[in-house]
Amino acid sequence: MSGNHFLDTNIFVYSFDPSNVLKKEMATSLIRNALQDGRGIVSSQVVQEFINVATRKFEVPFSVADCRKYLDSVLAGLCRVNTTIDLCRAALDVKERWGYSYYDSLIIAAALQGDCDILYSEDLHNGQKIMGLTIVNPFIET
Repeated sequence: MSGNHFLDTNIFVYSFDPSNVLKKEMATSLIRNALQDGRGIVSSQVVQEFINVATRKFEVPFSVADCRKYLDSVLAGLCRVNTTIDLCRAALDVKERWGYSYYDSLIIAAALQGDCDILYSEDLHNGQKIMGLTIVNPFIET
């Protein structure tokens, strides 16, 4: 077990959501711990999705300068899995075997490629195990 953990896009989005203080605190804690312990991982897909949401759906949308600052201070230090053709193939395998959407399968495949034990996500099946990876919804009680 590597101790690596993957953070899905929704973790980053909730860290900026003033409408749910408990989720915001939990998300912020997960991100802080991921940066401090060096075991947190995201993929280029998470970076892309976060910037898209931050610039289009936040109550106060991020500017390009805000995106650059967050990219450099947080996301770049966590981004260790890039989308490649091999990762796309692995995502298709996940989709075929476990029935997730393609983009969810791409997140799962990236977590597996990053040698993660845990995938933190609100959008997937809490407690499900996929090839040594456990999906955990950190907001289940918040």
